[in-house]
Amino acid sequence: MRDTKPLLMVSNFPALTRSKLEILQVNLGYTCNLSCTHCHVNAGPKRTEQMDKANIDLVIDILKQHNVQTLDLTGGAPELMPHFRYLVKAARALGVTVIDRCNLTILNEPGQEDLAQFLADYKVEVVASLPCYSEENVDSQRGKGVFESSIEGLQKLNALGYGLDDSSLPLNLVYNPGGAFLPPGQVELEATYKEQLGAEYDIQFNNLFTITNMPISRFGAVLLAQGEFYDYINLLKDSYSPENLAGVMCLNTVSVDWLGNLYDCDFNQMLEMPLAGTTRHLSDLLSADINGLPIKVADHCYGCTAGQGSSCGGALD
Repeated sequence: MRDTKPLLMVSNFPALTRSKLEILQVNLGYTCNLSCTHCHVNAGPKRTEQMDKANIDLVIDILKQHNVQTLDLTGGAPELMPHFRYLVKAARALGVTVIDRCNLTILNEPGQEDLAQFLADYKVEVVASLPCYSEENVDSQRGKGVFESSIEGLQKLNALGYGLDDSSLPLNLVYNPGGAFLPPGQVELEATYKEQLGAEYDIQFNNLFTITNMPISRFGAVLLAQGEFYDYINLLKDSYSPENLAGVMCLNTVSVDWLGNLYDCDFNQMLEMPLAGTTRHLSDLLSADINGLPIKVADHCYGCTAGQGSSCGGALD
């Protein structure tokens, strides 16, 4: 697989500076039951990288030390990591909001039969990937049968109260484009998702997050192989909106890899661009204040500022 990092490093993207740490986004490892074409972490069933107990305990210490408001758990499939439930319980005991970035099909995996109930019991916010409301489009990105399993997972979550209007259990869906183009308008697409999923499967959810595909890792390699890499970079640059700079997630978020190393965002993590300065690991963060540090940028950052903008919480405008 070809690496796009050397093609991204020379960049004129504007300088950014970190603000107060509010969100700790932790990649618990790359093990996953799926191998999606748009996956920027190259996760899959054959990946074995998983965060150990020592670093899990450091995450909990950081939540206390910095009074972090939100713990955002990702992977791979974070639920497959051996210490996932231990971490969720500890964070919720501290009053921290916990987000589980769920691929939905994991709710139907052998050994995970009680997972949906566990998430509900601990009031974990679910952010679920569903790149389209069409079976054909989802299966082409994520594999045959994934759409059907995803619908089953959503129905399990709805049955527990997730995504309902009067519920305290948030269920948000994530749309990723199926190719080298920007997401459509988030508001309009959310309405279409709700209409289609409601009519066809009686599914409810709270919000749709549209996220731009980044020209890195697996998706970047596909762009290179298809001769679309430079056209896609130019699309991101031509669509740049400076108004989106104020809302990019790297301002108040630290991304943590499965080894406990720190990055400005999940994408910088995949490009092995560590946090600026000497605070490089969770253990360093125990005694450090990173407010005011410069943020490391490159051409992939245009993906967060193109068009309506993009973050882990969807569009920025």
